[in-house]
Amino acid sequence: MKKLLLLVTLVLGLFGAGFGQACYETAKEVRPTMSKETEMKYSQALEEAAIAAAKSLNADTAIWYARRKGYLGKYKDVIEALTIAMQKFPNDARMYRHRGHRFITLRCFDDAISDFKKAAALTKGKPDEIEPDGLPNAKNIPTSTLQSNIWYHLGLAYYLKGDLKNAIKAYKECMKVSKNNDMLAATTHWYYMSLRQSGKHNEAKKLLKPFDNKFEVIENDDYLKLLRMYRGVVTADVLSKELGDKAQTLGNASIGYGLAVWYYYTGEKEKAYKMLERIVNGNQWASFGYIAAEAELAR
Repeated sequence: MKKLLLLVTLVLGLFGAGFGQACYETAKEVRPTMSKETEMKYSQALEEAAIAAAKSLNADTAIWYARRKGYLGKYKDVIEALTIAMQKFPNDARMYRHRGHRFITLRCFDDAISDFKKAAALTKGKPDEIEPDGLPNAKNIPTSTLQSNIWYHLGLAYYLKGDLKNAIKAYKECMKVSKNNDMLAATTHWYYMSLRQSGKHNEAKKLLKPFDNKFEVIENDDYLKLLRMYRGVVTADVLSKELGDKAQTLGNASIGYGLAVWYYYTGEKEKAYKMLERIVNGNQWASFGYIAAEAELAR
């Protein structure tokens, strides 16, 4: 553990001495709202991950140590821990995939894009692999892979930055490795919005064909609801009534953002603006729906 702390000090010293302040250092960081019971559970998991990394520092233990910090909202610590681990494991794409995710959380989109492009290069031509969940779903079945997560988050980083052309390119690649219903629903949702915002309405409409009433998912039910709304199976107002005055859950933020953009597409700009405000008045600061709403309002 002493060696780990020494490395932290060294890396932070290098940032300060030679490279100026990084985006994440000055970024806002908001810890998630959670119950005392949940916080205790996550803290215990972090302690176990720290012990495992101290006993045997390898790529897996380093990544889990960082990921466990992220679940407690210590996003800057995640970036620092993975930056250190990269010195020892520079060719492990997972390091860049997970650091890139937390760069998105901290709104450092250019840094995220750089990490995901590096991860994509490192996995090019290699077999894909299941990515284990840190927060398992109800069936305890992982629904994403390393490569699908790399392309998914790269597309998202471009989308949040407003670079729709590159977002579309990334989501095209992501569709090739979205092999199960959950990943397909999540990828299609953001791909659809990227196309719609680019004015490619016919291309966007074609993506919705698989999402009928027989299509099932394990955990991405919010994205599936939105895709069915885009198809016309349910109306925007019906989904809107399911939300509270503020987006106080991850699902509320996801559905709320999809609704806001849908209202904007259909010319109901006042409704769109009010929905975006509902999201950023909620407590889901680290969610993609919140970050997207924030970016939309800024634009």
